Amino acid sequence: MAVKPEGTPIWIDASFPDLEAAKTFYGEVLGWTFGESSAEFGNYTQAFSDGKAVAGLSPKMPGQDWPTAWCLYFASADLQATTNKIRDLGGRIVIDPMAVGDFGHMTVATDPAGVTFALWQPGTHQGFEKQGEPGSYCWAEITTREAEQADAFFPALFSYGVKKMQDEAIDFKLYELGGDTTLGRMKMTEDFPAGLPSHINPYFAVDDCDEAIAKITKLGGQVHFGPHDSPFGRFAAVSDQQGAGFSVIDMGTTKGDMPKIS
Repeated sequence: MAVKPEGTPIWIDASFPDLEAAKTFYGEVLGWTFGESSAEFGNYTQAFSDGKAVAGLSPKMPGQDWPTAWCLYFASADLQATTNKIRDLGGRIVIDPMAVGDFGHMTVATDPAGVTFALWQPGTHQGFEKQGEPGSYCWAEITTREAEQADAFFPALFSYGVKKMQDEAIDFKLYELGGDTTLGRMKMTEDFPAGLPSHINPYFAVDDCDEAIAKITKLGGQVHFGPHDSPFGRFAAVSDQQGAGFSVIDMGTTKGDMPKIS
């Protein structure tokens, strides 16, 4: 498999207080099936869509008191060098570089404003086997109150090109790799809850946004925004019943003209 460019979203996972409840939730909402839990790696469990690996789930370990949230991993060809660069740019290392068996190497970090993300240097585990299709990761947005810090940090870390969406209602930028749009950056406004920290909001593709919302609410999840029609698809910002936030989007149902990008 070809090496993914530095800064490419490559994997996503989350730790849950109740792993079985999470499996039930995402199994119904996204159609995921699950592999065997690995006791050697803290009962880490892979999720599959159509038999292809799309995410990882694990139970929270004793002492893990941070909020339940999805963590997006970015590809790194030299984990130690990228980790050093994070420090040089004013970021913070949460988990030092470590080997995960022969699967690869990882570290967890934050940008200067506290946006949590991770790095993955692949070994035998190459990351997503499916993405951009229903039942899998398709997009993510750095959602932050400190937009200027994000714009200084992430493009410097991963050599992203930066473009701005021409929309007076929002401050939104696009980060690119090799001419391909890789990631969004949304500046939080006063409309966002005051206590919501800066974070990365992952999007999972679904066949029908409204149907997904109905399942989410039935299973105890919450809808925070939407459903909303856009030129990119019909989407909603939600959280599962254990508090992990994400968005669902039906990319086949679009409305309106694409915004101008500069």
